[in-house]
Amino acid sequence: MIAYWLNKIGDVAQLEARETTMPMPPAGHMLVRVRAASINRGDIMARIKRHSAAGGRPAGVDGAGEVVDAGASPFKKGERVMFRAHGALAEYASVDPALASRVPDSMSWEEAGSILAAYITGWEAVCQFGRVKAGDWVLVCGVSSGVGVAALQMAKHTGAEVIGTSGSADKLKALKKLGLDIGIVARGGDFADEVLKATGGKGANVAVNLVGGTALPTCVRAAADFGRIIIVGYVDNTMHADFDLETVHGRRLQIIGISNTPLSPAQRAEAHRGFIGDFYAALESGAIRPLIDRVFSFEQAPAAKDYVETNQLIGKVVVTMP
Repeated sequence: MIAYWLNKIGDVAQLEARETTMPMPPAGHMLVRVRAASINRGDIMARIKRHSAAGGRPAGVDGAGEVVDAGASPFKKGERVMFRAHGALAEYASVDPALASRVPDSMSWEEAGSILAAYITGWEAVCQFGRVKAGDWVLVCGVSSGVGVAALQMAKHTGAEVIGTSGSADKLKALKKLGLDIGIVARGGDFADEVLKATGGKGANVAVNLVGGTALPTCVRAAADFGRIIIVGYVDNTMHADFDLETVHGRRLQIIGISNTPLSPAQRAEAHRGFIGDFYAALESGAIRPLIDRVFSFEQAPAAKDYVETNQLIGKVVVTMP
């Protein structure tokens, strides 16, 4: 079969198609014929030490497809599943059933293949660690990204008000259709006064930072008392920031980092169950649908990776298999 591998040379990530053997799922796992997989920025970030791929590694972290061999899993042969698994950007993948769920009947392969990595991360930011409740103000820095759109949708579904930032006014306008309450055109920088004005001076209860170091000082300034600042990404490639410790202390702020890398299989399964338990019904009903920017063919996967790195997308980029 053909599988893509991720190689990193310095700050450059490359996708390489390789002829490999069919996966041999270990006991308890199942074999899935992959129909669609997404390109996630976190999986191709070459500057992050925890994401290093010295010598190469199987590419892709989530997708959707048909069960070929269910093994001892609760799924059936031929059943449509969406899943998280290393090496998802391939024709076949070995999948832990604890990290898989049935695809809603109304959902396309492209939609199903774009959900889990972004939405589980968004769920961790908004629900698990953000503890967002109805009436809260949620600030999403980098709201047009895949995780940003997911965080927006889940926060709105929970009853929160959402402020989003993006470097593109057009992207913010498009996201109004998904419920974005206030859009701020910003690429990092200090937009705290705009957030404070929008919230009547109270600040954001939760700030989801997908931008990086340039946005962190503003997230601190814009936070409400007892606010939670969730650090998810580094689109700006800025890994360091100076921020006001007095504000963090005086307002009893919490600063929390989210990364899938250090999680154990049990912890990943717990996050999967949390997201599915809270939002599967919304996916099934169509109340929440992933926003897909562009679909590439399997042969175009390197071009899909390059497109994600341009930061032009809004939502997710998906690769479909033959």
